[in-house]
Amino acid sequence: MTILLTLLGGVELGVSAGVGVSIGLHLYRTSRPHVAEVGLVPGTQHFRNIKRHKVLTAPTLLTIRIDESLYFANARFLEDYLYDRVAADRPIRDVVLMCSAINEIDLSALESLEAINLRLKEMGVRLHLSEVKGPVMDRLERSRFLHALTGKVFLSQHDAWMALASAAPSSQPA
Repeated sequence: MTILLTLLGGVELGVSAGVGVSIGLHLYRTSRPHVAEVGLVPGTQHFRNIKRHKVLTAPTLLTIRIDESLYFANARFLEDYLYDRVAADRPIRDVVLMCSAINEIDLSALESLEAINLRLKEMGVRLHLSEVKGPVMDRLERSRFLHALTGKVFLSQHDAWMALASAAPSSQPA
């Protein structure tokens, strides 16, 4: 497409169209990030997608991994996903957002995390974070989010599992 526009309309039009299409595709792909519910691989400290691996889960604990930085285009997606998932499974008392793939977070995403924390609190569910990278933690510390967080920030997902999976784990089929 950009080659055709370059031939027909000139270099400026072709390059502008290429940049516009690239930005549009990036926003589209990152606005609906891959979100995986994860569980503990038996005998290890590793967590994997419950739909792809035979893992341990706990009935009152929901552990979610989002595979994208959080920003204005996908913050609302995460909110909706978490609300729908928690509403569908009432025994959930704790939600852990595994942040190992989150490299950046913007102001819109911080506001969404605050809204998620507040709404989950109203539902009687605590929000926790795990594996938060340094630059993301710096951003969280500069905001009021950590002061209002109903749960804890865990160094690792395994630490969160050990602290929160009080009920006996149940096996989830692959």
